[in-house]
Amino acid sequence: MPIINRVADLADEITAWRRDFHENPELLFDVFRTSGIVADKLKEFGCDEVVTGLGKTGVVAVIKGRKAGSGKVIGLRADMDALPIEEATNAPHTSKIPGKMHACGHDGHTAMLLGAAKYLAETRNFDGTAIMIFQPAEEGGGGGDLMVKDGLMTRFRIQEVYGMHNMPGIPLGTFAVRTGPSMAAADRFIIDIEGKGGHGAMPHLCIDPVPVGFAIGQAMQTIVSRNVDPIECAVVSITSIHAGEAFNVIPQTLRMLGTVRTFKPEVQDLVEERMKQTAEGIAKAMGCTAKVDYVRGYPVTFNHEAQTRFAAEVAKAIVGADKVDTNTPPLMGAEDFSYMLNERPGCYIFVGNGDTAACHHPAYDFDDKAIPAGTSYWAKLVETAMPA
Repeated sequence: MPIINRVADLADEITAWRRDFHENPELLFDVFRTSGIVADKLKEFGCDEVVTGLGKTGVVAVIKGRKAGSGKVIGLRADMDALPIEEATNAPHTSKIPGKMHACGHDGHTAMLLGAAKYLAETRNFDGTAIMIFQPAEEGGGGGDLMVKDGLMTRFRIQEVYGMHNMPGIPLGTFAVRTGPSMAAADRFIIDIEGKGGHGAMPHLCIDPVPVGFAIGQAMQTIVSRNVDPIECAVVSITSIHAGEAFNVIPQTLRMLGTVRTFKPEVQDLVEERMKQTAEGIAKAMGCTAKVDYVRGYPVTFNHEAQTRFAAEVAKAIVGADKVDTNTPPLMGAEDFSYMLNERPGCYIFVGNGDTAACHHPAYDFDDKAIPAGTSYWAKLVETAMPA
């Protein structure tokens, strides 16, 4: 079961869609052009139902198989949004929108799922229903969560759900996947420290929040090294520190921003608790106050065992068993497909993007040579899960 011949025939057309999306990137929920094109094409393909407006600007299409006796319903999801980055690829299809680019390959994800939708609507060689999910606002907006809250799973009676992401550094024509935690939970925090501001030449009359911030920042690194079990994974990163505006003024306040990544709820709870204890305790000892605002973001992306085994077998049938890594290391990055996996069993797989710049880099570009494998995976997943 190699690359599907019909998919190979569609590759140039799918590539043209991808490059058009790349030239016209849109952010978060404001994917009006992209979702409009997606909806129009799905209608043109002859999908049985096309629904717009889920999760604000999401699109969902229903494709019924030639048979419907199995009653099985499978959801396939692609994300549509871009990033607020100035592109530096110099590609012929470079972004036309200043300060915005498809730096994570969502243009390729959308195009591949569209290609699979066209193929499945033409052939319908399966017994059941395929639900094609085009999601906005993966890049920090939680569009997946909002689509679930809008009734995605119940309205379309989805029983299993599958996602796919390109991966730079993994060779073209290969796949990578793992059972269990695949990507981390992503939390964020703000620490506000208040002291007593004053003249920079008279520190004895002030309570300087800057050295307090330094002390808290250093102590934060001990949360992972001295509190989290060494065989577990956690990342605590302070990514922004701001205090004061002038050379000769000791500031009244200091603000620190950062992110926490974990794979297990108990580790997540521990980090949050220790962060608050550490910041508040150090600040108090040094004469300041500290307030920690800890916000939980995307949950862990957790691949279910049976569905992951199945997804891997489909991928092996397309590219060969030697080109599917079934024990790829988990990533500390986050993904809001996690909300869908929390509602239904499923799997999130990576398709190789070759030797390209990393995702979220100004020089990144989705490699169109990944399209035949990715699109064939989607199509064969449906046909294999629901054989006619």
